[in-house]
Amino acid sequence: MKNFILNCKPDKNGRIYLKDRDYKYLVLVRRLAPGEYFPVILPCGTETSARVVSVKNKILTAELDNSTKRNSKTAHSETAATLQPAGSLGAGIILFQALPKGEKMDTIIRQATEGGAAEIVPFFSEFSALRHVSVNKQIRWERIIKEARQQSGSVVPTIIQKPATFDGLFEYWDKIKARQPDVIGLLFHHLPLAKTSLHGYLKDSPKTVVLAIGPEGGFSESEASRFLNEGFKPITIGENILRTDTAALYAQASVRVLLLEKDLWEMK
Repeated sequence: MKNFILNCKPDKNGRIYLKDRDYKYLVLVRRLAPGEYFPVILPCGTETSARVVSVKNKILTAELDNSTKRNSKTAHSETAATLQPAGSLGAGIILFQALPKGEKMDTIIRQATEGGAAEIVPFFSEFSALRHVSVNKQIRWERIIKEARQQSGSVVPTIIQKPATFDGLFEYWDKIKARQPDVIGLLFHHLPLAKTSLHGYLKDSPKTVVLAIGPEGGFSESEASRFLNEGFKPITIGENILRTDTAALYAQASVRVLLLEKDLWEMK
């Protein structure tokens, strides 16, 4: 059964009270009833299970298992930022995504989360059609992440940052390099700016891979130059010009598959 992502901490007795969207999802979609168990991921990232105590007045009351309740004090002191992505990937993927028009960002966020991205950083670029992001849209994006994690079963606690200016993006890039020196930034560009292969960039198994994806129309010359001057490595995959939402998925999938299969292609 797919994990349920819990946004709130359980009370001191290890109980959780779910209503509104969470209630509808668990009761009407997954049809949970009193006495049944379901897997839960706590806000700190701990995986556990919960037993449905009651379903009434449009509130589902559940109780965490005893071992989780005993360790709840320690679990609550952890943060998502200290957790390492599970699985054999061995690297965290961060997506620097220039804001596209319409609802494309919703699709990009959902697909990036399903693919196990650790972080999504939207930013305004020269060709971004979107120039403002409301509080409601940010909340919607966070909800999309939760739903995508539950649908895909991803245990990676994907985080979405508030949209950054172009200069602010590189301030954040400096922070990433400071906390994780073993990082590589890849600029996915529609023009071949270098002959190096993606295999070549990933052969040293970086701990963090940052992918920079442009909006409709791609990056301007000055923006591409800024990325290169800041240490990003240019890469072009194939000759087709991809939509920005396709490019984000394509780039993340390419990097993820190569890292997952690194032991195999290194042997050849």
